[in-house]
Amino acid sequence: MMSKTHAEPSYSNYRLTVRLELENQPGIFASVVNLLAKERANLGAVDIVQVTKDHMVRDITFDVDNEAHGQRILDEFRSLNKVKVISFSDPIFLIHLGGKIRVENKIPILTRNQLSMAYTPGVAKVSKAIAEDVSKVYTLTIKGNSVAVISDGSAILGLGNLGPEAALPVMEGKAMIFKEFAGIDAWPICLATQETEDIIKTVQHIAPVFGGINLEDISAPRCFEIEERLKSILDIPVMHDDQHGTAVVILAALRNALKLVGKDIKEIKVVVSGLGAAGIACCKILLNAGVEHLYGAKRKGVVLICNEKNIHAARKDIFSCIKPEEPFLTLREALIEADVFIGVSAGNILTAKDVKRMNKDNIVFAVANPDPEIDPKEAIKVCRIFATGRSDFPNQINNALAFPGIFRGALNVRARQINEDMKLAAAAAIAGLIHEDQLNDEYIIPSIFDQRVVKAVSSAVELAAHKTGVSRKKMRTENY
Repeated sequence: MMSKTHAEPSYSNYRLTVRLELENQPGIFASVVNLLAKERANLGAVDIVQVTKDHMVRDITFDVDNEAHGQRILDEFRSLNKVKVISFSDPIFLIHLGGKIRVENKIPILTRNQLSMAYTPGVAKVSKAIAEDVSKVYTLTIKGNSVAVISDGSAILGLGNLGPEAALPVMEGKAMIFKEFAGIDAWPICLATQETEDIIKTVQHIAPVFGGINLEDISAPRCFEIEERLKSILDIPVMHDDQHGTAVVILAALRNALKLVGKDIKEIKVVVSGLGAAGIACCKILLNAGVEHLYGAKRKGVVLICNEKNIHAARKDIFSCIKPEEPFLTLREALIEADVFIGVSAGNILTAKDVKRMNKDNIVFAVANPDPEIDPKEAIKVCRIFATGRSDFPNQINNALAFPGIFRGALNVRARQINEDMKLAAAAAIAGLIHEDQLNDEYIIPSIFDQRVVKAVSSAVELAAHKTGVSRKKMRTENY
């Protein structure tokens, strides 16, 4: 059990602005404030929009726990005497209106001469140069700094199979992160097919435009074959971020957590809940990083046990060691004397009692979204080190710490692929940004807004690409 007390977070994930028309009488606005206090909603801005002799129109902004909580408050507003709900808005929807990204020209086209150089006839000269030496496409077009963000909408952010249209705002967000943090031009491409062969062929056909392919929100097990096939076909980096981005950040966080508790990665017992895209990738990277005692669980129970008997086989082909229809034991049984729990599965599958089965100085990474595998308020009472995928608790496991820098490094050296050494190097770089004298139970991973992250990760990835022979450019003395 942790020796210190954790304060409950005050951050809210959901905010509403409601426009109310109130009768202009004493005590009416107080009834609104009292309702919010009763509902434990955090009152923010209050703006007067219009005042007449009989009525006052106000915009009330407040934070709530979730969408259901917000809806309940709206319904209660409608039941108040002398109060009318005119409208309400959700800032999340507002920032998505019209989409979140756009294309802009890097040079103006204001004269006939500029047009003739950017387009016909001048562009023919550039096309001929590329035809004679295809490698020039990297320097004379957008290819060298472009990534395609590909999804079929089959596994959206824990929401499930919602289709390509519903995937588009997520892919736009991904493109924003690429641009904001790594200066990479990323293009959201959502495919109207979930057939493995169709996806592979489509990506293969559009690949000449891009310097890298980021696969996103494609469900398991298809995502494994799609990624592997594309890696074998294409000579540009292909990475399914749901798998490897998550795995890299988890490994980085684990490295620092182990420093705090004084445990050796080769000696710890790790339990992974969820063997989908992220879970399998986590298992792979942990095994390659030195873990020798690993248990993997699906809904039916533990179907993967890696130890001295099969560790070499598991590192070579983890799927050969999984017995999906023959669970060895339950998840709760596996937690007995475990040192680390990593959840990439479903919300609220564990209780504090379950976590107490673990060894002293236990580490729990409950990364399921939107609800972690265990209630954070309960977990922090029984864990030494606790992390989630959420931003309202310490130690956020966020794959945005990894993928911008990984692709930045890969593009910088025109890598043919993103290999295991590059991912391990990225994890080490992320972990290394926190010095040992800075480490504490609530600070094992840097913030995604730490401006050192992308440069550190990309430099490490460049070096690993060079050492493993997958780079097509010589190392630069400084990063971009």
